Amino acid sequence: MPVTQRFREGDLVRVREDYPIGHFRTPVYIRGKTGRVTRGFGAYGNPETLAFGLPGEKKYVYEVSFQQAEIWPAYKGSPRDTLAIDLMDNWLEKP
Repeated sequence: MPVTQRFREGDLVRVREDYPIGHFRTPVYIRGKTGRVTRGFGAYGNPETLAFGLPGEKKYVYEVSFQQAEIWPAYKGSPRDTLAIDLMDNWLEKP
């Protein structure tokens, strides 16, 4: 079954604020934060299931850019500073 690209470059996305038990590759500090899709990489096996030897249902992967001040409220650097993180589609939602 083909994997659909739900988001496009420039779209705002919010990272799910979820804390499931298991092997999850989405950093805790980024959960619940809003960023902007900067590019899509295509569909890949989901490492969260592959790590347990289970079938890795393919998910679309995006590069998402976050303002540093959005991640770290006490951030004292330039307001233009960003952090880019590669995230699986299942962790993203519309804000």
